[in-house]
Amino acid sequence: MSANQVNAVIKAFAPRGFVFAGKAPNGRFLLHGHLSSPSNQDIPCEIQLDPELFAFPKIRLLELPKELSGRPVPHLNGQGELCYIATGTVVLDIFNPVSQSLACLDRAQHVLTQIMRGEMVDDLAEEFFAYWGGNGWCFSDIQGDRLGKMHCTIEERKDGKDIWTVTDEPERTTKKLNAMHWKANVRKASCVRIKTDAQPRPLIVNWPPMCLRDVLNWQSTLDVNCRRRIHQSIYTAEANKANHLLVIIESPLMTYAFGVLFDRAKRAPCKKLAERRDPTYQLRIKPLSMLRIDDRYLAERNTPKRRTLAGKRIALVGCGTIGGYLADMLVKAGAGTSGGELTLIDPDLFLPQNIGRHRLGFPSLLDNKATAMAGELRRLAPGALLRDIPSDVRAAHFEHLDLLIDATGEEALGHWLSAHYRDLTDILTVWIEGTGTAVRALLAKKGASPCYRCIWHHTRDGAFPSVQGELPTTLAGQGCEGLYVPFPATVSVQAASLGTELAVDWANGVSTPSFRTRVTDQAFELATADCDLPAHEGCPVCHS
Repeated sequence: MSANQVNAVIKAFAPRGFVFAGKAPNGRFLLHGHLSSPSNQDIPCEIQLDPELFAFPKIRLLELPKELSGRPVPHLNGQGELCYIATGTVVLDIFNPVSQSLACLDRAQHVLTQIMRGEMVDDLAEEFFAYWGGNGWCFSDIQGDRLGKMHCTIEERKDGKDIWTVTDEPERTTKKLNAMHWKANVRKASCVRIKTDAQPRPLIVNWPPMCLRDVLNWQSTLDVNCRRRIHQSIYTAEANKANHLLVIIESPLMTYAFGVLFDRAKRAPCKKLAERRDPTYQLRIKPLSMLRIDDRYLAERNTPKRRTLAGKRIALVGCGTIGGYLADMLVKAGAGTSGGELTLIDPDLFLPQNIGRHRLGFPSLLDNKATAMAGELRRLAPGALLRDIPSDVRAAHFEHLDLLIDATGEEALGHWLSAHYRDLTDILTVWIEGTGTAVRALLAKKGASPCYRCIWHHTRDGAFPSVQGELPTTLAGQGCEGLYVPFPATVSVQAASLGTELAVDWANGVSTPSFRTRVTDQAFELATADCDLPAHEGCPVCHS
């Protein structure tokens, strides 16, 4: 941004009572002036302008009004910085910096007025972590809802950013930490998990908390019963000679945690009688930033209020160009977690000619596709339960499946699967038509019509085509064994995406439209909209 534009912005603030006050150590330009209270009293404040005028101005109160002192204040941190715009909700127009900067000042004034009128108190809970000041990490891998003691470890680091882990199943968590190349020398710690109905709100004084006394005083303003349980848990840990204790607080909308460091070797003698009776008040505590790594959270985070594939028993036949990407997406949607299982079946080896449009790469060359894909997914999602069958699906037998997925693209095999498993499980078939012209998927419910074989009959009748006009039938390669249908990896990804879409809909009890098509070649137009395919009267599977 040019110096003239920056000067223009600075001058634009002058009529609002702001004067240039130099540069901050971070390189931002400083302006001093004031905002107004609802009673028209001046509140001294400072504006920090980004030299590039790319970021929103920072606005900080230099003096805290009496009306705001001694109580939690939303959208105002301990340094007096005012949060007036949520990150990512507004785009700053870099070509109109003057009006945009003045609009920010107007917005800050509006937010401050609301704060002083007590109209934004509920926002304190939503922005709690902005003030919590987590000075360390806590990896949480808790699948169940059981309260009380958990398995916990801690690694104390020289930079003070201690790393804690807490889990209700150590073996599962160990796999995840190993996937992160976790080789630290960790120690066991005690842990307690406490539930409260109160949303956390930061205090203005003694914040963030540094010792247990600060925590207990803070909790007294939120939930007295929670305060009592925290104190009792720490008192018990003190009596049991614990060195570290992780306290996890489960509130209605969020989970937060802090570590208690007993520091027995460094602890100073208690001077006050009350501290000698209960030495826990002076214990050092460390607020922690919670990082959830439990499988339920990882699958549900991007699809709130929808069920995932967690807990489902799914078999995927074909780990080729469609199946490789599809397996990855299924695991991201929760397949193989929370008691579920994902079985991958493919008899073929992964060869160099597969690399250009496959989820796998060079490290998997000459490995069986199902085995290599399962290994890759275990590395990426160690919490998922995966089984690989490196043989022909016709030699296997599946019982108690919730969903069978055919991603082979082999029409004859699809007919065989329909005939053998139609009455045993729901079947989802995904395939590519033409030279990557369109991708299609069909969900067939257990014991019901239509099935994948019905499509073959409808196609012979000229019904339900994917695109208008004839499908291209281009082949590439040389010789009978080297021929293949050319299409890019982008088509395979779209086929896998369509399959995942139907699978997640199925998990949510949505099975219509059961027959879906996506055109991937823009030279063609869609011929058949998504619909519920009727059974064909000539289908030997549906009318056997």
